[in-house]
Amino acid sequence: MKKIALIFGIGLITYACAKVPLTGRSQLALVSSEEIQPLVNEQYDQVLEESKVVTSTADGQKVLKVGNKMAKAVEEYLRSSGYDELADDFSWEFNLLESDQVNAWCMPGGKVAFYTGIMPITETETGIAVVMGHEIAHAVAAHSRERMSNGLVANFGVGLLSSAIGQNPTLTQAIFLQSVGIGSELGMLSFSRKHETEADQLGLTFMAIAGYDPREAPIFWERMQAQSGGEAPPEFLSTHPDPSNRIKKLNEWMPQALEFYKK
Repeated sequence: MKKIALIFGIGLITYACAKVPLTGRSQLALVSSEEIQPLVNEQYDQVLEESKVVTSTADGQKVLKVGNKMAKAVEEYLRSSGYDELADDFSWEFNLLESDQVNAWCMPGGKVAFYTGIMPITETETGIAVVMGHEIAHAVAAHSRERMSNGLVANFGVGLLSSAIGQNPTLTQAIFLQSVGIGSELGMLSFSRKHETEADQLGLTFMAIAGYDPREAPIFWERMQAQSGGEAPPEFLSTHPDPSNRIKKLNEWMPQALEFYKK
């Protein structure tokens, strides 16, 4: 019986593998977008209720402007690349929240939040685009779905989201919060280094196709690195112990990104 269950589990995992759009990397996808999105919408609304939303301010309007411009460009790019169904999955929303946290995040479906603490480091709309491209890339690459699928396998074995909720709703909620990047203090929990690198690469392309100079990305990350002042890094750098390597990678990808950039 155990052998049969193992074979079934391996088969289900194989069947539930997906490809990350544009990069082609294989990822586990036991959880569907239809299953996770209601949880996302509920959590995003809760964040807005519990936070001071300052989207109506000058900085908030910049976040909104850049977000809408990039969302439109990314959707057009996805459709031109044959990902019409994925483009249809997004219902974009952009908000600026008052907080000293140097952070930003994007939930599945395009639910984005910036914290006011990151705005001085962005400096310009192009700086906002660096962060926005990175966060939108997490959503396009379905990193949250992948993380939640891995979490369900690790904690419950192979199973459905509904089954996990029935077995242990508290643990399932914790897995969900981690997968979408929301912690107890509304901060972004660490995506894996693999996800961060993938988001950096895709984000560079996304800002370029939206008309923002990708050469500003390494400069932004230099400012972010300097923000730490030799102490604990800001939340936005916590998943990369070597920021210099991040900047090096961005420069390596720059020629490809510049092919998409139109002044």
